[in-house]
Amino acid sequence: MSELLLTGKESERLIFRKLALTDFDTWMAFHEEPLSFQFWEGMPNDPKEACEHWFDKAFSRYENKLGGMNVLIDKHTNEFIGQCGLLVQTVDNIQELEIGYSILPKHWKKGYATEAAKRCKAYVIEHNLAESLISIIHIKNIPSQKVAINNGMKLDKTTVYNDNPTHIFRIVL
Repeated sequence: MSELLLTGKESERLIFRKLALTDFDTWMAFHEEPLSFQFWEGMPNDPKEACEHWFDKAFSRYENKLGGMNVLIDKHTNEFIGQCGLLVQTVDNIQELEIGYSILPKHWKKGYATEAAKRCKAYVIEHNLAESLISIIHIKNIPSQKVAINNGMKLDKTTVYNDNPTHIFRIVL
């Protein structure tokens, strides 16, 4: 697959850039909020350890050209909003392209995840990167399911992913 990172791309309110080591302290706020991981089993309980795991995974994705999360920066305030990106995933032994999104708790319910996810979908269409896109969402994570629906996705199936019951939302492009 060609470039999966949206580095330098923009949406109405956001600028996309790569994650940097200097973002660690800012991203810790995501891991310090218990609601951020209330649905996912198997994540480290210690916020610092969870954040280290996140960064290790992100940089491994970058190095292995498996896509990755982009940092979302507010165009007007330059504030770090969250992360969103295209991720190569294997679900039920099938390689898929996922739109993943995680927003810092203080920016929840402001439409940032939907805006960023829509920009990722548009990027895939512009560059003809996939025939369909998925979002892997825990069956109890209603806010993330609403983002997928707002991005034009529909529930495709329910499965187990990383030992968690998940809905796979899909859009055919």
